[in-house]
Amino acid sequence: MRKAGRHFLQIPGPSAVPDRILSAISQQTIDHRGPAFAKVGLRALEGLKTIFKTDEHVFIFPASGTGAWEAALVNTLSPGDHVLMYETGHFATLWKKLAEKLGLKAEFIEGDWRGGADPERIEARLAEDKGHEIKAVCVVHNETSTGSVSPIAEVRKAIDRANHPALFMVDTISGLASLEYKHDEWGVDVTVSGSQKGLMLPPGLSFNAASAKALAANKTAKLQRSYWDWADMLGPNKTGYFPYTPATNMLYGLNEAIDMLHEEGLENVFERHARHGAATRAAVRTWGLEVLCATQGQESGVLTAVKMPEGESADAFRATTLEHFDISLGNGLSKVADKVFRIGHLGDFNDLMLVGTLAGVEMGLKKAGVPHEAGGVQAAMKRLA
Repeated sequence: MRKAGRHFLQIPGPSAVPDRILSAISQQTIDHRGPAFAKVGLRALEGLKTIFKTDEHVFIFPASGTGAWEAALVNTLSPGDHVLMYETGHFATLWKKLAEKLGLKAEFIEGDWRGGADPERIEARLAEDKGHEIKAVCVVHNETSTGSVSPIAEVRKAIDRANHPALFMVDTISGLASLEYKHDEWGVDVTVSGSQKGLMLPPGLSFNAASAKALAANKTAKLQRSYWDWADMLGPNKTGYFPYTPATNMLYGLNEAIDMLHEEGLENVFERHARHGAATRAAVRTWGLEVLCATQGQESGVLTAVKMPEGESADAFRATTLEHFDISLGNGLSKVADKVFRIGHLGDFNDLMLVGTLAGVEMGLKKAGVPHEAGGVQAAMKRLA
C-alpha cells in the first residue's frame, strides 16, 4: 500500500540527497578522457581542499569510506608496522580489523564507547614507545555508532608533546562538512572521508587528504597496493584526470555539493549541526532517556545515539516507528546492538525537519510502549527558538 508524503531518512548517513545534487548527477555522462572532463575533475579536486581546509593533495576514489580507510594505510605503511588506534566505537573497531587483515600490528587503547579519544592516554602510550615502533596513530573524529566526537587538535598536541614521529590519521567520514575540521591546522597526515554524510551525496566516493609527510611515506611504504596507489593518481590529477575510470556523474554531484556548502557558509553549516544536536539531546533528556555519549562537550551534531530503558528492544521500537510513521532511525551496532537507536540530523536538514523527526520519535515511543515522559518535542522547539 502506498504511503503518502515523504519518507524520513533519519539514519546517520547516507543522508537525504538534495534535488540540486540529484539534478547534477543526472547530467549526461561525458568522455572522462576528453577536454570537458578536465574542468570537472579539477573543480572537484580543488573544491575538496576548501572543505578539508588543506592546501595539500586530496585523492578521490570510487569507493565507500572503507576503501579510503584501506588507501590511507596501504599508501603509508609496511607489513608488520605497529599502529595505535583508539576504541571509540564500532567504526574504530572495523578500521582496526581492516588494519590487521592488511598485516599490520594494530593496538587498541580501550574505550567505553561513551566518548571520544582521550589525548592524555594517547600521549602516555606514545611516551612509552622509546624506540618509535609505533608508525601511525589512527583516530575516528565523529564516531557514527555512538555520537561522540574526538578532540583532533588536542590529539595532535598530545603526539607533539610525546615528541613522537608517528603519522596521524583521522577518519572523519561522518564528520566532514558537518563539524569543524582543519586538516592542515590540526596537523593531520591522512584524513579519510566519504560522500554520503555531510557532503549530501549518495554513497560512492571516498577521499584521502594527505600531508607532505604522508606523501613522503608513500615512497617507502611496502604494503601491496594498485587500485589505491596515490602515486598513480598524482600525475593525472594535476590536469583533472584519473588513472582509471572515475565516477563521472558523482563528481558532477560533488561539485554541486561543494557549491551548496559555500553558499550557506561552512561556519553556518557547523552551527546548524551543533544547534540540531543540542535540540535533539534536550528532547531525549525530557523523554527521560539517556544519551549514549556521556562526555560533556564531545556530543555530536551529526547524530544522537539514545539508550533504551532496561529490558526494551531498540530494534522493536525502530520497526514500530518505521511501520506507523515512515521514519528510518539508525540501529545499534555490535556492542550496543538492540540497546540504542540513533537519530541522524545531518546534511540538507533544517529546524522544521528536525521537529518533524523528533515528533516521529516521540509518537513511536508511545506507540511501541517504551516508558518515557512526554514533551521532548516541545523541549527541542524551545531550544531551537
